[in-house]
Amino acid sequence: MNKLQLLTNGIIKENPVLILLLGTCPALAVTTSAINGLGMGVSTMAVLISSNVVIALLKNIIPDKVRIPSFIVVIAGFVTIVGLLLQAYAPAINEALGLFIPLIVVNCIILGRAEMFASKNKVSDSAIDGVGMGLGFTFALFLMGSIREILGSGAWMGFSITADLISPMSVFMLAPGAFFTYGCLVALINYVSKGRAIKKREMGCEGCPSAVGCQQIGKGGCN
Repeated sequence: MNKLQLLTNGIIKENPVLILLLGTCPALAVTTSAINGLGMGVSTMAVLISSNVVIALLKNIIPDKVRIPSFIVVIAGFVTIVGLLLQAYAPAINEALGLFIPLIVVNCIILGRAEMFASKNKVSDSAIDGVGMGLGFTFALFLMGSIREILGSGAWMGFSITADLISPMSVFMLAPGAFFTYGCLVALINYVSKGRAIKKREMGCEGCPSAVGCQQIGKGGCN
């Protein structure tokens, strides 16, 4: 896979939210507006790129038995930095996103890319992978936030769009609106691709970044 394919992979072919169906918790929770989705996406992308680079650098140093806890420590360090930067330079976004900034630590996209890509590839490829996956995540959240904001409040990025034309549907600013918007986007992608886009996998431990940890403590899998 060349550099361009590696970059566009996370944006189109394996978009983490719309294709792989990962990171749905922040996608549903923070996308009440386009700016919130953008802020969450950019924050996650910064952590993803930084952690991918550091983990790729340290992959030959970190012992195999403690690699998952080590990855979490690296990710948590960058989440702390991003949180402090938001508090200092973007307090409004930091307040709007609230608890979901620290929860980036447990975002399955970041830990999954650390385990499945950064720990097995060189630094430059890991950085590009982080950019691609981060852009794909940001695009999905920005799209969902834009749809919900326009339909739910009649505005977009602070500008009135449809408030004078149709009555805003406040349900789109609530949890049911988030599920409905997400479901419609996934269904649209599935329809356009004739069912080939959404990654279908059998239930099990394959692809789960915590599977190794589960096995190490003697459970034999993810229960």
